[in-house]
Amino acid sequence: MLQGLIFDLDGVVVDSHPAHLCAWKSLFTSLGKPVSDHDLKFVLEGQKREEILRRFLGELTDAQLADYGARKETLFKNSTGALQTVNGVLEFLDQVEVEGLPVALASSASRNRVEYTLEQLGLTDRFRVVVTGSDVVKGKPDPALFHAAAEGIGVGPSGILVCEDAVNGVEAAKTAGMRCVAIAANGRTPLLQRAGADMIVSDFTATNLEELRALFVEQA
Repeated sequence: MLQGLIFDLDGVVVDSHPAHLCAWKSLFTSLGKPVSDHDLKFVLEGQKREEILRRFLGELTDAQLADYGARKETLFKNSTGALQTVNGVLEFLDQVEVEGLPVALASSASRNRVEYTLEQLGLTDRFRVVVTGSDVVKGKPDPALFHAAAEGIGVGPSGILVCEDAVNGVEAAKTAGMRCVAIAANGRTPLLQRAGADMIVSDFTATNLEELRALFVEQA
């Protein structure tokens, strides 16, 4: 039975991927390490910031990780303009609230950026628990983020629906023993299918809470 939900942030709650790609590209170019648009797609798969930096820049000191990370966040904030929510997510959150289901947010992003984004969107109070990449040693696809979020809302893995859009996020949800609906954009459906998503939709206007409850019927 569906008893609680966990949302990823980027690409699920907020339509922020274009701003992130722009910020990462600017950062790497400024460091003399230009990255192709194709290779940059790696940043969409749910890794922690430190893992992205090491992927493209190699081994870095803690000081470099902190410096480059801060520079990237500044570039992100300067490139966002007015942040927009993903189509239909506010109405979907309204459905969840009416049903009285507990809701958590679990993002690989840093706590500072998550809190900044939620504040900009006026969504800080919509999540009972917020777990970030700053709170765990390993990011997705390790299930630690989702385990912490589930514990925070007091729901066991078998009763949780995760809303994700990244391959690593879907894999983390399935490893954690949770159901997962994936938000697919820009032809990403095959990737998310292979990752194990239980349902794939274009955005939250393409589904509703009643339909998603059906994912738990076989568990009854």
